[in-house]
Amino acid sequence: MVETEFAPLAALAGGALIGVASVLLMAVKGRIAGISGITVRLFPPYSDGDLAGRAAFVLGVIAAPLIWLLVTGALPVQTIEAGLGLLLIAGLLVGFGSVWGNGCTSGHGVCGMSRLSARSFVAVATFMTTAAITVYVTRHLV
Repeated sequence: MVETEFAPLAALAGGALIGVASVLLMAVKGRIAGISGITVRLFPPYSDGDLAGRAAFVLGVIAAPLIWLLVTGALPVQTIEAGLGLLLIAGLLVGFGSVWGNGCTSGHGVCGMSRLSARSFVAVATFMTTAAITVYVTRHLV
């Protein structure tokens, strides 16, 4: 098992950037910054005239590590011990959970809870409990 490096300043900076981006999106566009909702609305039948804004948001998420590479000269270190099959299953489960939960961690955890949405509190409690159980089972029982 690989231990994750504790980096509180990077986490604080990342959280602040996510918070600022969420507030700006709500202030400027009146939209919640849920990445799954923004991404799914890139595809038809959504035609509200904000395709360019959604595309820019998703491209920004994709471009962030490349910008980091340009600024620092190195990509952030990522260690993934799982194989491709497990990663595909995990991705499908996360996608299913986002659809079934009517939103993702960013939409519910960052934006929904800050608006005191009861649905978001239930969603966050559900996925955090599931994550804790999954980590316990995979690290201690399997």
